[in-house]
Amino acid sequence: MKLAFYIAAAAMIAVALALLLLPLVRHGRRLGRPRGVFALALLIAFAVPLATAGLYLLVGTPVALNGVPTQKPPLDIDQAVAELRQHLAATPDDLQGWMLLAQTMNAMHQPEQARDAYDRALRLDGNNTAAMVGWAEADSMTRPDHRIEGRAQDLLERAVQLEPENQRGLWLLGIGQFQHDRYADAAATWRRLLPLLAPGSNVARAVAEQIAVADARSGKQPVQQPAQPLQQNPQGPQLQVEVSLSPALKDKLAPGDTLFVYARAEQGPPMPLAVAKLPASTLPTTVTLTDAMGMTPQLKLSAVPRVFVGARISRSGQAIAQAGDLEGDAGVVEVNRKTPIPIAIDKVH
Repeated sequence: MKLAFYIAAAAMIAVALALLLLPLVRHGRRLGRPRGVFALALLIAFAVPLATAGLYLLVGTPVALNGVPTQKPPLDIDQAVAELRQHLAATPDDLQGWMLLAQTMNAMHQPEQARDAYDRALRLDGNNTAAMVGWAEADSMTRPDHRIEGRAQDLLERAVQLEPENQRGLWLLGIGQFQHDRYADAAATWRRLLPLLAPGSNVARAVAEQIAVADARSGKQPVQQPAQPLQQNPQGPQLQVEVSLSPALKDKLAPGDTLFVYARAEQGPPMPLAVAKLPASTLPTTVTLTDAMGMTPQLKLSAVPRVFVGARISRSGQAIAQAGDLEGDAGVVEVNRKTPIPIAIDKVH
């Protein structure tokens, strides 16, 4: 295809030169100039383009006419890891190399190899908090139950001691404490983490929600007392919620069950803007949800115009819904509503 193109191009050039030179030849002959000079000119006009194309095809670089490749061959991650391992075999004291290998193995979902690489980094720098946190996380990922215990727990405690604002370390340490039923410790650890996060971010909301769960498990959250009559000029929203249990579900109520009454934004994160916790045995009951019952100062009832109001009976005592929980809701209501909001708990989650 390229050869045909080159021949056609050369022919077009020769024709163009011929059309230009023939009149000149005729004019020159009328002036009495030698015929051989013009014959040579015509020969050169035809031969040079064809010879140039042929020479280019024989010894030139036709591939250059194809242009620069639009993209490079894709990087072979396995080859890159192999080269990194070869480098570390020759230079085993390269701390940054071991950290890079550990993070790569973690990204490739190979926690055992990530843990081994973090371990090599810790041998070189026993106070490397990133390696401590990375080792603990990788170790938990190798376990079927993802528990954080033993050396992992010790490393996390040391990491946050050396670096009190290590966000990943605080989060994982709280998870380990929660897994071992140390709910008050978990809540306290996550409260250290919360001010380090961007206010109102998804991460901050998730941490605040886990704090609420840990508080609920620890039993530290005060029991909500029956509502008092609404003040004439209340400070902020006060949603009076009247909660009852459907007679059809009364046989599912067990001693020790916990009642949560909550309000969350109509649109936004599922974390409650206000929540009350009390024994389910107090049903039927009335509670009042206010700004003071928010998870964080940034997330409260007065921050939104409408909220979804619901109630849940939890056998586990956990605020997050689980299979078998009993629940009901009043749908979406105005946050400044003054009349009582009735809720009948009539469904099984």
